[in-house]
Amino acid sequence: MPRMVGRVKRLGVPAELRDFSLAPRHLSLFSYLLFDGPLSVNELAARLEIAPATVSLMIGDLSRQGILRRDPDPTDRRRTIVSIDPAHRPAIDSWLARGARAWRRALSPLTPAERALVIRTFQAYEDGLDASD
Repeated sequence: MPRMVGRVKRLGVPAELRDFSLAPRHLSLFSYLLFDGPLSVNELAARLEIAPATVSLMIGDLSRQGILRRDPDPTDRRRTIVSIDPAHRPAIDSWLARGARAWRRALSPLTPAERALVIRTFQAYEDGLDASD
């Protein structure tokens, strides 16, 4: 597990994004927006398991740089919907595609039951990290 996490952290930031001071912590945020589509700040905070204020600061910084967009929710103008700016979507997609392909290759030969076991194992590992000793 540490070796795998280390490899992910070493994924190089695409040349088109190098001037933006991006870090591995942005990968999860970009992953949710890329794979799940535009989300509200609160939805992102819940998925990232960090405070909405922290997510809001990160989104504010990335939107000032033009990487993310913040638009009013058309159904509720009080909410803000966050998305990847179309100009940067291809670079972010290519940055994350290698990991997505690796997971697809690793999981595709497994049966649905075996895939479920992998997911449960990761969840048990995560739960074990949260458990107090």
